[in-house]
Amino acid sequence: MKTTAHHISISQKDRKLLRDLAKKVAEIASQPCQQTKINMWRHHNKLERIKPMVLVFPEGSWREMLPEKSLCCETDFTRRMERDLKTRIYYSKHLPDDNVIENIIYAPIKINISGWGLEAHSTKPQDQTGAYHIDPVINSEADVDKLTTPKITVDREETERIKETMNALFNDILIVKQHGVGNYGLAPIDHYATLRGIDNMFIDLVDNPGMVHKAISRIVEGHISIIKTLEEEGLLSLSNRNHYVGSGGVAYTDELPAADYNGVHVRPKDLWGFATAQIFSEVSPAMHEEFALQYERKVLELFGLNCYGCCEPLHLKLDAIFRNIPRLRRVSISPWADIRVSAEKIGKRCIFSWKPNPAIVAGETWNPEYVKKIITEFCEITRNCVVEIILKDTHTCRNHPERIWEWVSITQKITEKF
Repeated sequence: MKTTAHHISISQKDRKLLRDLAKKVAEIASQPCQQTKINMWRHHNKLERIKPMVLVFPEGSWREMLPEKSLCCETDFTRRMERDLKTRIYYSKHLPDDNVIENIIYAPIKINISGWGLEAHSTKPQDQTGAYHIDPVINSEADVDKLTTPKITVDREETERIKETMNALFNDILIVKQHGVGNYGLAPIDHYATLRGIDNMFIDLVDNPGMVHKAISRIVEGHISIIKTLEEEGLLSLSNRNHYVGSGGVAYTDELPAADYNGVHVRPKDLWGFATAQIFSEVSPAMHEEFALQYERKVLELFGLNCYGCCEPLHLKLDAIFRNIPRLRRVSISPWADIRVSAEKIGKRCIFSWKPNPAIVAGETWNPEYVKKIITEFCEITRNCVVEIILKDTHTCRNHPERIWEWVSITQKITEKF
């Protein structure tokens, strides 16, 4: 029996505030520079060298740049939309990178993906960003058997309520699009480490590799089951516009969805895939391939284009990555990777997605001349690569957001010369 969705109650104050913000976003989205950036991303993601693309994702620094106390709406639902719209306006005003501001706002499909039968436990400090200790919940091979395939449920009624409410609020200003799961990512060995404990996991690689293989196989089978269910239930959504992709990057591409897409049913091959093994930062290429890549490949084979890596240095593992990851389109080169070695290995085979060290904006002092030096040196070394420069993982800017503003300005000016 079909239920009738009702609008979510929004006060007149919140309604006016959100509509006013939406009008500002629509105005920004109509600027010709947005279409220019879209075209640039399409060329870039096709591995056509243009200028090095520049992105900033302040992440933790949003606590200082757009703090919770700066939000004015009254409910969690309206505050989430307020933050989304204010973030776009902030980008336009202070962070003119190559992120695209569009006149689309997404109404989420309310999907719940249950746990894995074992849930991670940790001992955390009082400091919100402090280090924590993982308390193992896998203590023997018998515990691995407790891992179960997650179940997927959808709150259809709440999904419709959200869509109808957002349509009533915005549809004469912004395009409201319902959106489920888009570009898909996984990190199976990192998942295992959160259940087993980091020290134990490293010892297992040598002393009990069979248990690691068993656990990673179960986790990967679970991901494949999740993806299959999402597809069967119509819960996958195209994410080839200004969607975040991989561990940084923008998803615009002419290559997705696949040529045989029917316009309705989204499949994994119509989407970007992503995998990473950050905990394997210091593990040998052979072990990375044995315990991570061979399993990640089973999932990434399902997707149309793929991204690999995040904060782990991958310069010594690029041969194994190219050997294992199908349709690889971008690889993350972290602050701890050798840029010259990476540039030689990558060339124009995929996008060189460089993450400069975010400590530059988080230290006691701010040194713009140092920023100019390292960005210039990087651009010189990577002249023969298809490059993006992404400042992220900025847990703090020391309450000096102007540092990030200036980083964007400096980096844009330098990249335009290349």
